[in-house]
Amino acid sequence: MIKPVRWPVGLILPLGLALGWEAAVALHWGNGRLLPPPSRVLATLAELYRTGDLIGHIQATLQRVALGFLLGVAAGTVLGAVSGYWALARRLIDPTLQALRNIPSIAWVPMFILWFGIFEASKVILIAVGVFFPIYLALTAAILSVDRKLVEVGRIFRFSHGEMIVRVLLPAALPSYVTALRAGLGLGWMFVVAAEFMGAEQGLGFLLVDGQQTGRPAVILASITAFAVLGKLTDWLLASVAARFLCWEDGFKPVE
Repeated sequence: MIKPVRWPVGLILPLGLALGWEAAVALHWGNGRLLPPPSRVLATLAELYRTGDLIGHIQATLQRVALGFLLGVAAGTVLGAVSGYWALARRLIDPTLQALRNIPSIAWVPMFILWFGIFEASKVILIAVGVFFPIYLALTAAILSVDRKLVEVGRIFRFSHGEMIVRVLLPAALPSYVTALRAGLGLGWMFVVAAEFMGAEQGLGFLLVDGQQTGRPAVILASITAFAVLGKLTDWLLASVAARFLCWEDGFKPVE
């Protein structure tokens, strides 16, 4: 279980770096033009919030990430479970998926624009592609590494194929699956930037590109900061929910 009282420790490093750069710019040890100090970035975020632009960009990006994440998780879970359970299915689909996994995300952009247009469908599907592969790979590997004794118990109780997957294999693979979900969510946040390059008129990725095209580094850093905060918050939420399902784990506890 994540303990909120430990959160401030994780703020020491980013706050220390931010204060250090703020002091360096104030003392003229660094150039604040191309890399604005945190105070200017926060002022830019405050101005974007005051005008309502920031909320609109965040809502558009969150919606795309959420839809792409759900689609990618659904597809990755189904194919990962099938590939891990049936050897024939793995031999059939795994080589193709492994080849597709190595295609850079930006390479899909022209085809998705041709297939789905420049509207939301192409953006959501691109994010789903990024989320899919870590889910598929981790779940397949986790099922293959399940203790054989657990499988034998399922066979003793004459579980069907579906029952074996749902009641034995997936619960046993849950810790690895949760890690894959968090990795997939992180990739979803990275892929949304490429997705919002595809003719988006709103979103944090659009804000980032707009800052680059108009020569406003403070806007670029404001967008990056928003990505970092939202990514961390959504990862924390996912980890907090998952922790409730993993309370049975009795693994190594890190030294305090």
